[in-house]
Amino acid sequence: MDAVLGLVLLFPLLGALTNGLLGHRRGWSKKTTAAVALLGSGLAMVAAWVAIGHWLIHFGRHHAWYVKLFSWIPTLWGQTTSGQLAPFTVDFALRLDGLSAVMVFFVTLVGFLIHVYSVGYMDGEGARGYARYFAYLNLFMFAMLTLVLGANLVVMFVGWEGVGLCSYLLIGYYFTEGWCASAGKKAFIVNRVGDFGFLLGIFLAYKVFGTVDFAEIGRLVEGNPSGYEGYLNAVGLLLFVGAVGKSAQLPLYVWLPDAMAGPTPVSALIHAATMVTAGVYMVARANVVYRYAPEAMVVVAVVGGLTAVFAASIGLAQNDLKKVLAYSTVSQLGYMFLAAGAGAFGAAMFHVFTHAFFKACLFLGAGSVIHALGGEQDVRRMGGLRGKLPTTYWTFVVATLALAGIPVFSGFFSKDEILGRVFAAGVGDLHGYGRVYLGLWVLGVVGAFLTAFYMFRAVHMVFSGQYRGEAERLHHVHEAPATMAWPLRILGVGSVVVGFVGMGKAVTFGADVNWFEHFLHDTAPVVATAHLSLGLEWVLILLSVGVAGLGIFLATRFYTGPHAFQTPQHLTQRFPRLYALLANKYYVDEVYEKTIVKPLERTSYFSWKGLDTVAIDGTLNALAFFTEIAGDFLRFLQTGNVRNYVLWILAGAAAFVVLLAV
Repeated sequence: MDAVLGLVLLFPLLGALTNGLLGHRRGWSKKTTAAVALLGSGLAMVAAWVAIGHWLIHFGRHHAWYVKLFSWIPTLWGQTTSGQLAPFTVDFALRLDGLSAVMVFFVTLVGFLIHVYSVGYMDGEGARGYARYFAYLNLFMFAMLTLVLGANLVVMFVGWEGVGLCSYLLIGYYFTEGWCASAGKKAFIVNRVGDFGFLLGIFLAYKVFGTVDFAEIGRLVEGNPSGYEGYLNAVGLLLFVGAVGKSAQLPLYVWLPDAMAGPTPVSALIHAATMVTAGVYMVARANVVYRYAPEAMVVVAVVGGLTAVFAASIGLAQNDLKKVLAYSTVSQLGYMFLAAGAGAFGAAMFHVFTHAFFKACLFLGAGSVIHALGGEQDVRRMGGLRGKLPTTYWTFVVATLALAGIPVFSGFFSKDEILGRVFAAGVGDLHGYGRVYLGLWVLGVVGAFLTAFYMFRAVHMVFSGQYRGEAERLHHVHEAPATMAWPLRILGVGSVVVGFVGMGKAVTFGADVNWFEHFLHDTAPVVATAHLSLGLEWVLILLSVGVAGLGIFLATRFYTGPHAFQTPQHLTQRFPRLYALLANKYYVDEVYEKTIVKPLERTSYFSWKGLDTVAIDGTLNALAFFTEIAGDFLRFLQTGNVRNYVLWILAGAAAFVVLLAV
């Protein structure tokens, strides 16, 4: 059965190679291309679920299933911080346990649904472009599953870089458009900054522990935490730099909003279940490091809390439907890191799990709207689409309610679990940073209000009131085809039901039925904090739901009814600078352009023209020129005439005699 785990990676890889090498070059029909892509992702899903079943039956959730595919990097020795020499090898090995099982389950499911949705969404592409798109999509699945199943940091890094490459290819899919190509390059370059930190973290982890295997690192740290006390914060912070880039946190979040340049299903794949959650998964996987590194843990929490509110405030003034969802993703990732930084690794992964369903549903719903309007993405030129796109509308609303954290919807259970854990960390003065965690809890509540407001602002601007766009577009509006509608329905149902697997004790009035937390207890344990009474937990829940309800109420009041848009316009005119600040995303891109991009461009230009062309090439060319001139002069001395040679010999001898005489 070990081969089954390898098949989880093999199927999407074969799909990518088949469509990339054969379908793209030979111009296969779209049906053939789609069949290959769906087989690649669908069989991976089946293999993954079979593997999970086998693991549960034969190993149990308290044990990991370790499969070594082959020995990859064997060496004779290495050296640890203690100075001892020890053999060092890196096996291309896979590890299935509670944490990776959760990720593999929804990555394959949501990924397959996005593949199905793409069959209809990308139908207008040419056959070659169609094959190229699905080859990239299958390759993305292979890279993400490698990242998730990797049993050590190096194999994880292979998948980590793989999703980075695929994101570059998919974001820049329309590479003939300059802005799309630039967005792909921006994502690739910004992630290299984070990946450099991640790579240093891997090097330091090997130097400290003498291994990069997750199980071995866990065993060493748990066995002697004080022995590694001086290194754990450094390892944790360096690894977190990689997570900041991959999961788009401050200050490396700037690539994610521009990632909307790719086709909408790509946005759903990147933002919902795969690449952007990789950073959260990595922190949860390396939780043994963070649990014994309080400074690193609080940095994770602070960055997450600040990012959650920062991105949510930008979402208030965005008019591109996909960018509204993009900033929502950045904000929700902030909540996940906030949970991890409070020691609630299970709660962080629970929000990753629920987010995969409702965010994929939102992006695919946005794609359905954009598809129906012939590519229009500006919410100011939409409206009144509820009757024409009923399936899209209802699934979009359900997913929005989940994102806003309204009771019974999945996001309610995961987001309130996060806020409760952060508050408990503050009350319990976790690692002596109680006030910090209480401040972050306040930020989390503010973020909940902003999220509910800007998401229902988008809902009403797209689906309520009167249509505000071009009349010609409205005549062609129709509901999505079955290949697009069914994934929406499935994800819409998931946005409701998946939250019930992680209900906290407050919601169940003391009953311990949080199956998700129990499932992850061995691989993502909760750091002990203060115990909150049932009454206090309900106060926190009602407060969170109350601020979300207030956000929904205000958005409905501002953007529906006979006086729709009047209050927002009045506020915009009264506070023009604040509105400009939010609409222009705090001018962060402009600051980066002025302080980093332009100086690097000038430095590069000087290095090219000044150093390379003038100093290096100029010096070499000058030496070559003078050598050529000298050769031309000396050529006249080589006449081939013996009398000339004798004359020169006599002249030289005479000159020598004169020199001696003098």
